[in-house]
Amino acid sequence: MSDRTMRVLRKHALAAATVTALSCVAVSAYAADRINLTALANAGQQDEFIVKYRDGSAARSNEATLLKSLGAASTGFSGKSNALGLKHVRRTSIGADVVRAGRKLDRAEAESLMRQIAADPSVEFVEPNARMTAFFTPNDTRFGEQWGYTASGINATQAWDVSTGTGVVVAVIDTGIVSHTDLNANIIGGYDFISDATAARDSNGRDSNPADQGDWFAAADCGLGYASNSSWHGTHVAGTIAAVTNNAKGVSGTAYNAKVVPVRVLGRCGGTLADIADAITWASGGTVSGVPANPNPAEVINMSLGGSGTCGSTYQTAINGAVSRGVTVVVAAGNNNGNASNARPANCTGVITVGAVDSNGARSVWSSTQKSNYGTVVDVAAPGSNILSTLNSGTTTPGAESYASYGGTSMATPHVAGVVALIQAKVTTPKTPAEIETILKNTARAFPSTPDQPIGVGIVNAKAALDSLGGGNPNPGTQTYSNGTDYNIPDNNTTGVSSTITVSGRTGNAPSNASVSINIIHPYKGDLKVDLIAPDGSVYNLHNNSGGSADNVAGTYTLNLSSETLNGAWKLRAVDSGPADLGRIDTWSITF
Repeated sequence: MSDRTMRVLRKHALAAATVTALSCVAVSAYAADRINLTALANAGQQDEFIVKYRDGSAARSNEATLLKSLGAASTGFSGKSNALGLKHVRRTSIGADVVRAGRKLDRAEAESLMRQIAADPSVEFVEPNARMTAFFTPNDTRFGEQWGYTASGINATQAWDVSTGTGVVVAVIDTGIVSHTDLNANIIGGYDFISDATAARDSNGRDSNPADQGDWFAAADCGLGYASNSSWHGTHVAGTIAAVTNNAKGVSGTAYNAKVVPVRVLGRCGGTLADIADAITWASGGTVSGVPANPNPAEVINMSLGGSGTCGSTYQTAINGAVSRGVTVVVAAGNNNGNASNARPANCTGVITVGAVDSNGARSVWSSTQKSNYGTVVDVAAPGSNILSTLNSGTTTPGAESYASYGGTSMATPHVAGVVALIQAKVTTPKTPAEIETILKNTARAFPSTPDQPIGVGIVNAKAALDSLGGGNPNPGTQTYSNGTDYNIPDNNTTGVSSTITVSGRTGNAPSNASVSINIIHPYKGDLKVDLIAPDGSVYNLHNNSGGSADNVAGTYTLNLSSETLNGAWKLRAVDSGPADLGRIDTWSITF
């Protein structure tokens, strides 16, 4: 059936539709069973629905009857037939019909319409034409080596379609930071809290420069009887939290739109309790004498460090202060194959203590003596074996940037800190540290088999943690903007026509996975060039004179619009470069 004939049928059907008041229609129990309302639970606005009429029904065989039925179903919205401007879009392969309202409906309106449609006994079922999306997979070249983000790890790949950590600050209390182009964009502020100039290797003790000067030492330096190269440990941890992601380079981060404040406490031969306590206070927004206030207070603190002994008053007081300021403190259980009750700060009160698992979900083993610590103080587990992240190739002082795989509860901890950032980015009111711990425990994935020693209630599951928050649209702030006005495309013309969607009231830039859906009616798609034009004039081509004599340009395109501000006039431009065939922009939408 031609588009012209379809339009005539629509017009005649609408004119013949009987106006009846449906606001009091009672939907029977059997009708309710034919309505799929679950798809509305986490959906935003909805304008398309799938309606299946029973075999042999008049609506199944006659489009005019179908439109009359739909028109009557939407009468209750204003007392006029087809008050919602329902259109028949197409019939699917299963014999159901896709119908579209003339505007977006909120959840209550969509549910009401579906119930009215299902009140017709000839309707077999009705459900929203819900939009499915691919789980975001970044294009970072070594992402395939990061097993910790898969379903075998913390299930981050699904979580990223819900939250990426935007707006959250994570403090990494560690060795400091070295420059790395796959990380620098997400590093802000920081401080060097090492008070001993010799240990700091910068000749001046505490200062505002958190640069990692190297934690290498000679065999006689630290009373350990062996030498060690610089670890660049803080850079590795920071990369797991927030490496720049989807930049066609290197690795991905757990909360890749979060920011990291590096706080240096570990240098030559480690770091002191007093310095670490001050760092906790400062990172969480507290006051430290002689140190400027932290302009970027953290919502999450990552401490992939520790030593033996009971927690003690110094640690506990600093941690209590951070928790009182609403900061979640995530700490490593330790790697000594011992009970974490003998490791600090793992045994301190008010922290989330993290054990480590390998890709099989078993307790991590790195050598005959090095295995993840265990015990009742361990809250949850996370990937801690063969974890690839950002690093540096220098053996003592910084050299060239690099990537390397490390193992340890130090590597498991930033996975969890990153998930905390994902949670805090999704909620309107920040969760308390106690609430965060409960969420992580209640949503943790069960161990594939019982660990040989207890390492928490299960493996942190980022997607399940976010799902537990509920709250309507799973992508906080994500909205779909649409323009359903028809725009005729000039024939054989170099300028074309544009349809505009104006976005306002948003902050920041568009995402790297913005979705643009278009429906352009045209009998010869090879004549068409279709572009999305950003508010600043940047052009993103969607269709470029391909397809020959095939009909229409319709589909959904995923674009990286992260360099574009959200607010402004977004345009869909269609140019018809060939003669004889006429068409129009029927409708389009953009989601971000």
